[in-house]
Amino acid sequence: MTQREETNADALRELLQRAERAVVFTGAGISTESGIPDFRSPGGVWSRMAPIQFDDFVRSEDTRREAWRRKFEVDRDIGVAEPNHGHRAVASLVHRGVASCVITQNIDGLHQRSGIPEERIVELHGNTTYASCLSCGTRYELPPIREAFESHGIVPGCDACGGLVKAATISFGQSMPEQAMARAEEETLACDLFIAIGSSLVVYPAAGFPILASRNGATLVILNREPTELDSLADLVVNAEIGETLARATGAN
Repeated sequence: MTQREETNADALRELLQRAERAVVFTGAGISTESGIPDFRSPGGVWSRMAPIQFDDFVRSEDTRREAWRRKFEVDRDIGVAEPNHGHRAVASLVHRGVASCVITQNIDGLHQRSGIPEERIVELHGNTTYASCLSCGTRYELPPIREAFESHGIVPGCDACGGLVKAATISFGQSMPEQAMARAEEETLACDLFIAIGSSLVVYPAAGFPILASRNGATLVILNREPTELDSLADLVVNAEIGETLARATGAN
């Protein structure tokens, strides 16, 4: 780390020590150090193919087949990824009672695998590690779906109600999860320190939570490798490697 990066990491550590109730907000940047590409980055999935719209998924079996093909292609990266220093540092904040919860835009499940209890994680964009029925909500594990799809081209349907089965993520054009959004707002308004990590902060409504925290009087920290459009609102901006910075700021290995 450069001297400036060390100084900023130390400033973050001091804010964490003073915080009574922190909230951690994470985006794709915390997982790139685990080998999961950012969908929006050059060479990412969306630079090679347009995202599939939710209405198109519902309307067309051919589109559903393409959505599952893409999902299993992307899963090659997610399936072998492990939590990194950044995930483990965030987990330490939760376990020590410094952070009340983690609000995440990520769908990779790495926060859970780092040891954070499910009930302390708010997933704004869903989770790609399982599937669910769009009609009745029945949960489906992925291995049987993948086997049937790759062996026989079968697009999954719900055994319980006959509805459409989709990866449990929020697609473009799909409504945001009401319960998760309400929980995220509640946690944001209750915190005195809001740390946005690894997010470009351009995807709304999720990017509205740092703004809400700042307007409500919380100290806002933005930790990202590149500048963001919300940097002018932040009390501390740290442009540095995420895992290294969080390890220094939290003392986690």
